[in-house]
Amino acid sequence: MTATAAPAGPVTRTAADDEIAAVEEQLRLLFVRVRAVWKEAAAAVHPELQPVGYKILSAIVHRGRMHAGAIADVLEIDKSVVSRQVKHLESLGLAQSVADPEDRRARFIEATPSAIESVGQRGSRMHRKLHEQLRAWPGDDVAQLAHLLERLTSDVVDPVTSGERPGEG
Repeated sequence: MTATAAPAGPVTRTAADDEIAAVEEQLRLLFVRVRAVWKEAAAAVHPELQPVGYKILSAIVHRGRMHAGAIADVLEIDKSVVSRQVKHLESLGLAQSVADPEDRRARFIEATPSAIESVGQRGSRMHRKLHEQLRAWPGDDVAQLAHLLERLTSDVVDPVTSGERPGEG
């Protein structure tokens, strides 16, 4: 009698097309809803603030003053978009440009005190809702979601390999 070899590990199956389509649909819905929340948050800060301007403003509120190039890198948008939006933020009284003390030719973009207050009060509805919902989930589910989203991001939408910058165009 001859012995048969046991499988080396658990057998895994690849995802079916309908399962992948279900993920794509859920991501589409998530993106649509996130854009709507950004639009709502922008309008709550100022009626003339655009969602991309809100994202820039939110970045400088949460990270502190930044150079325009750093904002473009963090948000993965074109520097020309940042430049136009910063001018708009300044015209709305939400941001100001200040000289970089280490390089007087360079400028920092910083949020005004009123912008900091507005973003803090009005711009965090989605943040609060997300925390509220995820706190109701088992910790292992939240950790698994974070791991899977990180994996998806690095495997599919890594900006270094995609050749595209979101927000351009």
